[in-house]
Amino acid sequence: MHCHRDDNWDAVNLAETLHLHARWTADLTVEQRARVLADLAVQQVAAGDPICVKGESVDAWIGILHGLAKISSSAPDGRTLSFTGVPPGGWFGEGSLLKQEPRRYDASALRNCIVARLPRTTFEWLLDSSISFNRFLLIQLNERLAQFIARIEYEYLLEPEAKLARCIADLFNPILYPGSGPRLEISQAEIALLVGTSRQRANQSLQTLEKAGLLAIEYGAIRVLDLEGLRNLGP
Repeated sequence: MHCHRDDNWDAVNLAETLHLHARWTADLTVEQRARVLADLAVQQVAAGDPICVKGESVDAWIGILHGLAKISSSAPDGRTLSFTGVPPGGWFGEGSLLKQEPRRYDASALRNCIVARLPRTTFEWLLDSSISFNRFLLIQLNERLAQFIARIEYEYLLEPEAKLARCIADLFNPILYPGSGPRLEISQAEIALLVGTSRQRANQSLQTLEKAGLLAIEYGAIRVLDLEGLRNLGP
């Protein structure tokens, strides 16, 4: 899926946004940052639209600069498995780029998103020229592996409230999503889609977590009050 830079994104605007939502650029050289800014494509993706699709050729590393995305996989019979959400500051797809394989999942916009795409050629050039970028990817891959191992565990072993708590905590992972603050714009319907439950069940679980003092429910958003409490809820 190829895209060109949105005309609304000039170099200054993009540089400021990357400072917040692409922390990996901070340790690049001046030359490396300049090439990233020149090569990066930015597009707006409307809520419900695909960002990338399973089986496609992978030609870019993808970052979410604004909005909220969902990574999932669908079976031929229509069943869908949600893997994780990606808030602003999240970058994904490095595994498929490194393995040079077709994409293994779908990514879609849960709400209106601004999406950045770093071309494969630039991604590989950074691999060859930047020790800091390699270190970032190593840490990111290790953290993502730990996240998915934990996801499998609580998918099968935890009660609904604890499962939802862990899923919310994942969205505030400071390594994978360093641009996230304590407040995330996400509706209860979007949380239900991420967790793979009904909106009613998600609402009940959120009310329980709020009464426990772990989070606060706001209009169209949630505010985390006790991140460690969310991470450790359950057995």
